[in-house]
Amino acid sequence: MRRSARMLAWALAGLVGGCAATGPRVPAPDGPISLDGRCEQTEEDGFRERARLLVVANEVKALSWQLWAARTGSCQFELDDFRQTRTVGSIELAERNGSSCRLLVWQVPARVTLAHAGCERRCTAGIYEEAWPVMFDPGTGGCATR
Repeated sequence: MRRSARMLAWALAGLVGGCAATGPRVPAPDGPISLDGRCEQTEEDGFRERARLLVVANEVKALSWQLWAARTGSCQFELDDFRQTRTVGSIELAERNGSSCRLLVWQVPARVTLAHAGCERRCTAGIYEEAWPVMFDPGTGGCATR
């Protein structure tokens, strides 16, 4: 996935995160999200990610996501640290400790996006702005290419 597409998804995630009180307003398919996704990739600038996301009829069954910003730091998200709070349209998971950290999952025809909002403490200091969303191809479950 190119940085420009990631930047667009990141901007959308920021808008979604800012709308948490009224609920996310993100594109959603007609039916529920189902995905058996695994994405592992490294970009030219050193950004690297490894993500596992299993969603069955809008219920998150497995989630493990690590990302690294070049050699400067990393972020990590594990399903055990979150509880699912939204299943209609888009999916939202809230950190169990009551912080403002949210994981968001939504689908448009070409990809399923997993993003975070308000999760700075789950990352090494100073790299949160480089912690882009991960995007999956809904047909193959691999990393989205567009």
